[in-house]
Amino acid sequence: MAELDQVLDPPPYFLCPISFQIMKDPVTVASGITYDRESIEKWLLSHKHNTCPVSHIVLSHFHITPNHTLRRVIQAWCTLNASKGVERIPTPKPPVDREQVVRILAHANLSPFSQKNSLCRLRSIATANESNKRCMESAGVVEFLAGVVCNNSTTNMEYGLEDYAFDDMSANSADEALLILHKLQVSESSLKFLLSNNGGIFVSTLTKILQNRSYSSRSYSVMLLNSMFQVADQIQIQNLTADFFTEIIQILKDQISKQASKSALKLLIAVSSSFRNRVKAVQAGAVPVLIDLLLDLDSSENKRLCEMILVLLDLLCSCADGRAELLNHAAGIAVVSKKILRVSSVGSEKAVGILWSVAKFSGSQSVVQEMVRIGVVTKLCFVLQVVGAGVKAKEKAKEILKLHGRTWRNSSCLPSTLRSAYPQ
Repeated sequence: MAELDQVLDPPPYFLCPISFQIMKDPVTVASGITYDRESIEKWLLSHKHNTCPVSHIVLSHFHITPNHTLRRVIQAWCTLNASKGVERIPTPKPPVDREQVVRILAHANLSPFSQKNSLCRLRSIATANESNKRCMESAGVVEFLAGVVCNNSTTNMEYGLEDYAFDDMSANSADEALLILHKLQVSESSLKFLLSNNGGIFVSTLTKILQNRSYSSRSYSVMLLNSMFQVADQIQIQNLTADFFTEIIQILKDQISKQASKSALKLLIAVSSSFRNRVKAVQAGAVPVLIDLLLDLDSSENKRLCEMILVLLDLLCSCADGRAELLNHAAGIAVVSKKILRVSSVGSEKAVGILWSVAKFSGSQSVVQEMVRIGVVTKLCFVLQVVGAGVKAKEKAKEILKLHGRTWRNSSCLPSTLRSAYPQ
């Protein structure tokens, strides 16, 4: 019984130097070192490294050679120790080649049923390994999938069905195509193609899908839109419609998933580089939605989400309508103040930045009185005293306190212990 309870350690040369797991598909790179295919392909293709992870030698080429001998030895060891709980490693499928993918795409054009079968095959190929993904992209799969999404959606719109569920075949094909596009993690050049395709029709189609489809399709759509607009130019960013902002903000309201919410926030931050888009986001109701999210989120468990919300609110409060929406929300100033020193240094900097915008450009007498009453001034004084608050946060906090010093310095709401910290 004691022998069965012992953990069986595999020989060290069975382990991938990157993942430290038993190699399922060992391959050798130009440096002569062997890795598991999945790990080294992510290193080279997804993370864009050009060196060997172990030796740090610049690789003369990215071709990888299957190490069949080592794989057979690993499989034999696993089979020999199956009674001790070691799982057998199946023989991996060889990577797909370009000609195979081209034949699948040709088969897809024969009929809707053929298209459905081809999409299933493409999905299986895309999930196998990184080299398959790059091979698919070079064979024109991204263009094909974009066509499937647009054509199935356009067909329904032409017949006046945009406000209803798509027919089953079209919906399934479009959903499958979106899923594959998400799994492909397409390159920057392909993302730029999707942005500019047919005058931006793909962006319009994804916006329409956000209105009428399942949670999963909406999630894939917003994640894909986020990737696309990280590489967009200013003209493409400025051409976004009001409907686009309405649907992205609805994703945040519905809280489909944490991943979808993060993508929506990243997307809104990216397109808010345009002041015009900040106004559109505010008009679409972004500010109260963001404040409500901040109220619901635990700062310790959702630091990254809180940080992104504060970054976006800081951008939106650079316009008058954004500040007005913040002030109109009963918890607006209070929740922003509460997040100072509770999220991250960036979060504190952005939260203080929001209060700076309000105090400098919207600091009416009632607002100034409200800020001292709910403890904003006290929190800003704490920022000046805390070592890890950040230089930028301290500078803006000091400027805010100086702006309304006459009102705040001697206020009964400010603890006497903090008055000595008040800037002169």
